[in-house]
Amino acid sequence: MPDPALTSHTLTCNEQTIHAMVGGPDNAPVMVFLHGFPEYWVAWEPVARQFADRYRVVLPDQRGFNLSSKPTDREAYNTKHLVADMVDLVKQIASGKPIILCGHDWGASVAYAFAMRHPEQVEKLIIANGVHPICFQKALYEDPAQTNASQYMNVLRAEGSEARLSRDTYQPLMNMFEKFSAAPWLCDAIRQRYVDAWSQPGALSAMLKWYRGSPMVVPDSGALPTPFPITDAMREKYALTMPHLLLWGMDDTALLPSARADLNQFCADLTVVEFENASHWILHEKPDMVAAEIVQFLDASA
Repeated sequence: MPDPALTSHTLTCNEQTIHAMVGGPDNAPVMVFLHGFPEYWVAWEPVARQFADRYRVVLPDQRGFNLSSKPTDREAYNTKHLVADMVDLVKQIASGKPIILCGHDWGASVAYAFAMRHPEQVEKLIIANGVHPICFQKALYEDPAQTNASQYMNVLRAEGSEARLSRDTYQPLMNMFEKFSAAPWLCDAIRQRYVDAWSQPGALSAMLKWYRGSPMVVPDSGALPTPFPITDAMREKYALTMPHLLLWGMDDTALLPSARADLNQFCADLTVVEFENASHWILHEKPDMVAAEIVQFLDASA
């Protein structure tokens, strides 16, 4: 069951209905936790609840997921719209004060874009197994191993993937958790919570539009590596000026270390913490360790 310290809220953000779980003292500093695919707000719950005694924690369902709006136009999942949703959410909840912004997987992509475009609103940036867009695109072009690891993106983009993923009560979609990890955390109760979220009307198609609407280029498996030089213009446009913590499960088979290899070129203040025996689903596997590293980072950069 959801942590009793978290309560359900529905807000109108950027002309969308955004559902969020919110907890903690009203006037405390705000921490926002952005989930990835195929998850929803529960992805960060085991971590976020450890901060609800001293922070205002906010766990939204991003557009297309669970109880939030599910526009049908693919263009509606352009990054600018996803960021605008969260900017409006933060405006309503944080009262103009800078926030601590956390993201995982696709939530990391939104968090990175938010931090780049609105640095004055982000006090600190925390990413768990997520990638900076330039670093990821560079790895997709230059590292055949990352290109091969990301072929699932093209599979998800393909027409008909909704029907394939929803077979047998969404078992192929559930298998994505176990494909990238042994997933001992995936008990019957958690499985049911995910099936309930995916079963929301229009949810699966909307979730897949995150992939279909992304400009990220995934070359075909076996394509020859193509140089992707990072320019000064890129470093300036995609810079991260705030203290940034990257938490990385070393057993991630979807995002390889090459996908973050050049991150230091964009960061003014970067801390990287690696976790052995943790995969892409680090938030489920190591929530206490993740929370402890976040506490240490926040204390050190206070």
